Amino acid sequence: QVRLEESGGGSVQPGGSLKLACVASPSTSSTKSLAWFRQAPGKQREGVAAIDREGGITYDDSVKGRFTISEDNDKKTMYLQMNDLKPEDTAVYYCAAGHGSSWRVLLGPGEFISWGQGTQVTVSS
Repeated sequence: QVRLEESGGGSVQPGGSLKLACVASPSTSSTKSLAWFRQAPGKQREGVAAIDREGGITYDDSVKGRFTISEDNDKKTMYLQMNDLKPEDTAVYYCAAGHGSSWRVLLGPGEFISWGQGTQVTVSS
């Protein structure tokens, strides 16, 4: 089973940027997609973005145009570049791996089988 570890969270002011990273070990060869989810206090975990082995990329409407998902050529590190951050982006961000196509990130966390521990992102003035 793939192990995932996130990094890069922190505190920024509205309009600021952060770049999250997710390192997979030993590899992601057994999975088809990698995704970012987030969970704010008192809210359900929601899909943010995903990328799959066929080059498919999916974003939730709330982050389109502001967030960019990518991965290294070795397929072991995935990134989430977050620009123009807003207070409503405040949440714990989780990396996840699954067997489906990227669009499944919009169906919820049940579509993904492996999870990291999460990294906190706080957007506040």
